[in-house]
Amino acid sequence: MNLAVLKNEARECVKRMDDRLTAAIGENRELTAEEETANAEDEKRLDLLEKQIAQVERLNARATKLGPVTAAVAAGIATATVPAAPAAAAPAAPISFQHNGLIYANARPRLDDGGFANLAEFATAVRFANPGAGQAYRVDERLAAPTNVHMETGDAAGSYLVPPEFRQQIVDLVFSGEDPIMNLIQPDPTSSNRVVGLGDESTPWGNSGIQAYWRSEAEQMTPSRMNLTPRETALNELYAFVLATEELLEDAPRIATLLTVKAAAAIRWKAVDAFMYGDGIAKPLGWMSSPALITVAKENSQTADTIVADNVAKMFARMLNPTQANWIANGDIMPSLMKLKNEADQPVWFPNFQVAPGGTLLGRPVLFTEHAQSLGDKGDLQFVNANGYEAFRKQNGITFAESIHLYFDYNIRAFRWVLRVGGQPVLRAPVQPAHGSATKSHFVALAERA
Repeated sequence: MNLAVLKNEARECVKRMDDRLTAAIGENRELTAEEETANAEDEKRLDLLEKQIAQVERLNARATKLGPVTAAVAAGIATATVPAAPAAAAPAAPISFQHNGLIYANARPRLDDGGFANLAEFATAVRFANPGAGQAYRVDERLAAPTNVHMETGDAAGSYLVPPEFRQQIVDLVFSGEDPIMNLIQPDPTSSNRVVGLGDESTPWGNSGIQAYWRSEAEQMTPSRMNLTPRETALNELYAFVLATEELLEDAPRIATLLTVKAAAAIRWKAVDAFMYGDGIAKPLGWMSSPALITVAKENSQTADTIVADNVAKMFARMLNPTQANWIANGDIMPSLMKLKNEADQPVWFPNFQVAPGGTLLGRPVLFTEHAQSLGDKGDLQFVNANGYEAFRKQNGITFAESIHLYFDYNIRAFRWVLRVGGQPVLRAPVQPAHGSATKSHFVALAERA
């Protein structure tokens, strides 16, 4: 019998006994006769499983020393693809319970990690499971665990599914990082590589779309209809490709950081930058490159590389639903913000750091990011309503692959992550206001002041 299967059954026995004991403690009672009998049966089965596990482990250890039975065939890339996260794999709600006299508060069950301590350990196991590894070839019994990973038949190199725990680590680091833009725009998961929807760009005060009318008694009603337009968002490939030397692979903490934090940070930066500046060609359409963007020109007497109160006021006036918007700025403009005052010599910017790290400008939070341009360039100060941007990501998360042969003669291993993500502004162009001629949009940027 497979070692992973034996260990899995043993874990189930322990879990059942623990569940019964936890329930009894939670209800402040002794175990029932039925529960005592069930625990005794599980104890008996567990004793047998432990003996069988010890025997199989001894046999596997001997087989490992002897190496593979036959010569390895030519092997290419050992891939590991992250599956769609099943509903049961989502983190459960925090719970509290008492067990063995201890209180466990806000205990959150982990996703299945396949028995690996971290992603680095899993990647190393996949590397050695390739027959092309020669004398170092060995198949870690944890890779065969049916509850988390699966080896596909017919693939000379072997293919393994990444345990959900490590898939979730990468996704969390990409979409729940410290970047303020990613915190504003959370891409919706989808199973498709292309999302086709219908948008309605009409306004309540316009002459198209759904209308409301006053009616006299017995007067026939006037029908109206939505002004729907098709909108298609393609999910493009975003990847990180990392080369690691054998020396680095031997240092587990460093490779764990490389495979998770650094790769996720690179993917997150590129995705956010595309949400802002992407040209829509093989990448998302960013709002700074979109026809929906409104650019507010500098004042006639304004000097280069400055920001004045009139700039801020005019940007605020062109925003759709300004109470939902945030200022996005480069840290270079902080000195200019601190000097902003209106005609009554009152400050426009307030250091309200409890509301936002960058304080508030006209009552709305200021978020500093390196994605914004430097002082004086177009986009150093932006006013953005994130509700006006539509983004999607592939719900199966990250595709992970590792090669042991690509740079064999350099003694280097190659790791690759691929994520599909797409996005574009909801509006195709600024809209006309109810009164006046100045158009409004979800995205307003200050023009260059050269």
